[in-house]
Amino acid sequence: MASASPLKSVALLYFDAGGGHRAAARALAQAIALQERPWATRLVNLQEVLLPIDIFRRAFGINLQDLYNQLLFRGYTLGAGGMLKLLHGLIRLTHRGQLRCLEAYWRAQPADLIVSLVPNFNRAIHQSVRRALPGTPSVTLLTDLADYPPHFWIEPETPAVICGTPHAAEQAAAAGLRPDQIHTVSGMLLDPRLYATAAAGDNRAALRSSLGLWPDLTTALVLFGGMGSSRMLEIAQRLAQSRLPLQLILVCGHNQRQEQRVRQFAQSSSLPMRVEGYSHEIPRLMAAADFMIGKPGPGSVSEALHSRLPLIVERNAWTLPQERYNADWIRENELGLVLRSFEALVPAVHQLLAPGALERFRRRAAAIQNRAVWEIPVILDRLLNP
Repeated sequence: MASASPLKSVALLYFDAGGGHRAAARALAQAIALQERPWATRLVNLQEVLLPIDIFRRAFGINLQDLYNQLLFRGYTLGAGGMLKLLHGLIRLTHRGQLRCLEAYWRAQPADLIVSLVPNFNRAIHQSVRRALPGTPSVTLLTDLADYPPHFWIEPETPAVICGTPHAAEQAAAAGLRPDQIHTVSGMLLDPRLYATAAAGDNRAALRSSLGLWPDLTTALVLFGGMGSSRMLEIAQRLAQSRLPLQLILVCGHNQRQEQRVRQFAQSSSLPMRVEGYSHEIPRLMAAADFMIGKPGPGSVSEALHSRLPLIVERNAWTLPQERYNADWIRENELGLVLRSFEALVPAVHQLLAPGALERFRRRAAAIQNRAVWEIPVILDRLLNP
């Protein structure tokens, strides 16, 4: 009796700078499992692979992804473009060390397909695959709506890319990739549970009641990604002082200090609030809301729009450079309001709650049909089985 053929191995490379890369990798792994693909999928934390050459840990006692997350915690994002150039310089200086670490990892734990869901390091990632695993396909999967060249997502060494917007695909072509190397899908990777939530119908009132909120009161979700933001308390205070007919769901992420401050304020505020720390229930919380206030991160923006939530975001010198296109895209497609500062938040909410405005924005969001999480495994199958 013939033995079953071994499962093909797919490695999904991520890191924890910001949290969105791990979430995207998990979403993709879940979709692969739901589609019953005959693959052995594993998540690989790039930070751990490169730990032996982490010059940030040697110099400052903290690794690169934790340093980045601390900047997000404290809101120290002004001048991020300059910091990114410094980072790219350090990455170039340690390129040989990156190759040594990655080649050793691939030889010890080979895979039949390598998928990079991280920016900045793709030159070393793809070179290491070619050296350690000749003939093995590798691909860069952008978790941003657009590249931020040079040396962010797309490198000359990139053998294939998966882009979630036509704009990113155009950038890949401009970087010199051939049409057969560029694969375009209908959006960003989303948690597969969001599709089940959307299919369950409109049950906002019941969800709000289960969260301890008023079932019929307009609800804003305040979300700044997995790392949270120091702006959460300011936003809650502004909206409480406005006396708008509103209630809030505030997701503080891993920022425990900010969560404590927001909880203390919520206890004394007349504005109904539900305060969460880091949550695995974002699809449920989005299903309970009417609109979202936050930063223009690609993951949270895409999740909100899939849940038909109009957006209120900032775009200014403090906005991360790789996220500024997202804010422009929101404005151009009339998916919400883009502010120079949350100092103008209360007038913006007034505008969003004007008769017919919220529903108009919701229709624009509903017109976006993002099936990327189901489309990407099809592309990966073609790369595995050319």
